[in-house]
Amino acid sequence: MYISQQVAADAVHQVFSGRNLTTALPAALSIFPNATPQQKGAAADLSYGTLRFYGEIDAYLRALLEKPLVDERIHALLLVAIYQLRHDKADAFTVVNQAVHAVSQLRRPAVKAWAKGLVNAILRNFLRQQEQLALKLKSNEVATYSYPQWWVNKLRLQYPEAWQGIVTVGNQHPPMSLRVNTQKISTVDYVQLLARSEIEATQVGAQAVILSKPMAVDKIPGFTDGVVSVQDYGAQLAAHLIDAQAGMRVLDACCAPGGKTGHILELANVEMTALDSDATRLERVQGNLARLNLKAHLIAGDAAASDWYDAKPFDRILADVPCTASGIVRRHVDIKWLRREADVASFVAQQAKILPSLWQMLAKGGKLLYVTCSVFKEENQAQIDQFLQKNADAQQLPIEQALAQYNVTHTHGQLIPSNSHDGFFYALLQKI
Repeated sequence: MYISQQVAADAVHQVFSGRNLTTALPAALSIFPNATPQQKGAAADLSYGTLRFYGEIDAYLRALLEKPLVDERIHALLLVAIYQLRHDKADAFTVVNQAVHAVSQLRRPAVKAWAKGLVNAILRNFLRQQEQLALKLKSNEVATYSYPQWWVNKLRLQYPEAWQGIVTVGNQHPPMSLRVNTQKISTVDYVQLLARSEIEATQVGAQAVILSKPMAVDKIPGFTDGVVSVQDYGAQLAAHLIDAQAGMRVLDACCAPGGKTGHILELANVEMTALDSDATRLERVQGNLARLNLKAHLIAGDAAASDWYDAKPFDRILADVPCTASGIVRRHVDIKWLRREADVASFVAQQAKILPSLWQMLAKGGKLLYVTCSVFKEENQAQIDQFLQKNADAQQLPIEQALAQYNVTHTHGQLIPSNSHDGFFYALLQKI
């Protein structure tokens, strides 16, 4: 297990060096090419768990240290071990011994002698002092909620009644949601197919199914054949709200990885253009469309520019704009610690360029669905309000009644993260 600890510590260290976990974890695993599937799985669990509760764990560690650790890798290893002792079901004696062994494997001989003793002492002190430390840190909101203080402050201000629920859900394991391609099978029949495979699942929407236990995608019945896709239930609402009809010319801007692109095409035979600024990410879109046996015109281009545009107006535009991703932190646990408060304004500025650019490409009478996976209001309704003030030919259409039928927790187009879906924002605009 020390390999899993070491890999997780390396991944966590990389995240705090500015790398996202999606790339950091494979890089950390590459050092151990002979790691077993169990070790790889454990390393992933430890990495995600440590970052999920980093605010709490780091507060405990700093309370135990007489002075800050100079070696950030040892600091990361201690974070992983304290996460195990605090939240995992592993035997405490085993966790401590494995951490001591893991630090001895660091490729810096001068560090090993004092590091082994330090790691052993800190972890044993944690076990002895855990209850006293918990009382001491009770008033520390970063430790209590495992979010940066600025994030807690913003949510408290913007959601005075719901903020604690939002942070609590954000620290849970995300549900594994599937989107059933009803061109190939009904949702009811697919749930029965899962039952025959002894896979427990619950239908939560017209095409949405949530698995009781996550599983590898290649093990999901029908996935490779395009019968189902992995997509959060909240994200599945986009294709319904945009109301694309057969024969329409549709643009999915900022489309990667292509989940919403494929869903729209599953619902209607439209002329689809899928745009993304990253050509490499478009390859993943193409792969997803190929699995679903669907086609779209893929373009690498900037949604805030028009040099890629052929001057033919679109009937529908999905503007799935870049954002802080504050509504999907339980899936991307590193976001809480990589984001800075100043990043909110940066994304707001980027969105404010994209929205008017895309608006010029919308046909009169057409509809544009503005989407973020954020819960911060500056990126959401406040952004829309600013746009409406500057564009007399735009009106916001009500979607409350439409959302009501999907059994989601929401307020004025803002999905509040829940056990069944992430925190998305939707605003439907029509050109008049």
